[in-house]
Amino acid sequence: MNTNIDADIRRAQTPPSSWYRSESRWREVIERVFPHAWHMVGDSGGERGHNVANGYVWLEPSCISAGPIDEPIVLVHGAEPLILSNVCTHRGNILVSEPCTATSLRCSYHGRRFGLDGRCQFMPEFKDVENFPADADNLTRLPAGQWAGWLFAAMTSPTTSFDQWIAPLRERMSYLPLERARFDPTRSRDYTVHAHWALYVENYLEGFHIPFVHEGLNSVLDWTDYETVLFDRAVLQIGTSKDPSATFDVPVDHEDTNRNIAAYYWWLFPNLMINVYPWGVSMNIVEPVHHSLTRIRYRTYVMDPTRLETGAGSGLDTVEFEDEAVVEAVHRGMKSRLYNRGRYSPQREPGVWAFHRMLQDEGVL
Repeated sequence: MNTNIDADIRRAQTPPSSWYRSESRWREVIERVFPHAWHMVGDSGGERGHNVANGYVWLEPSCISAGPIDEPIVLVHGAEPLILSNVCTHRGNILVSEPCTATSLRCSYHGRRFGLDGRCQFMPEFKDVENFPADADNLTRLPAGQWAGWLFAAMTSPTTSFDQWIAPLRERMSYLPLERARFDPTRSRDYTVHAHWALYVENYLEGFHIPFVHEGLNSVLDWTDYETVLFDRAVLQIGTSKDPSATFDVPVDHEDTNRNIAAYYWWLFPNLMINVYPWGVSMNIVEPVHHSLTRIRYRTYVMDPTRLETGAGSGLDTVEFEDEAVVEAVHRGMKSRLYNRGRYSPQREPGVWAFHRMLQDEGVL
């Protein structure tokens, strides 16, 4: 299977359709890429990040999911958020099953107790066990990072440092008070897409399809001014508005000043989409379930409720359903015996090409 993605987009071909059909290649990506990648796992907003009194802190279960990976973790919202394994080191029981306040983590199965730093403190009926507690009895502390109130973790040593991974957003979005954004459960939901996860990412990474697929969004955005910016492990797409009132108030000393920016569409390798609108942020966490099934965890954080349902940040459910329909159609097309590889538009599809080059750099394409 020739999957080489040429370093010159003008010569490059897209991955062969057989790559999307192969369950073994799909599993290879999950096992080799996702454990070493950064994942959005929660936030420190509201009262949780400040719930520190008399030794009690807020504990919140979460997980990192992708196909066969379903890693239970617990967010410890102390003075500095800490992310630990949520699996007891005795017999593998889940420690925290629902959000709560506590002074320690205690297993409900056999009573093993851990400090809020993950260190094993006590275990009944273990006085005769040699070399106990050892390092292996402590809860694993995951590599973690924090930006604008959102928490990120990697399951094991990440291939890219968190600061390097998040740097493009940290620098370009610094003028926005994103730390004020609060989670809105009424606008958050999960979607199921019957397609390969990479096809969903590819669709997101180009605005080429907007005039053909998204009638409502196309009526808002100035497609002729659509811009794609490539980074080492991220892609930024900038959508400008036909209506100057539905845009960001960009400072005069910012690189985007004097532009009617309606939305910043960020994608961070491999599966996180952060869409920044004047009203706040919507995140799409792309979770591969099977090589032909993907779950999208859509999470909404509102910064300015007075600007909801305006401009490019309105009608997002409609846009999502339109995207799902075309992605599922492309997935069906990958089964064709008459199609193998396509070509890229250098002007409109550099983000898709960059994504494929990243997968190739990881040795999975």
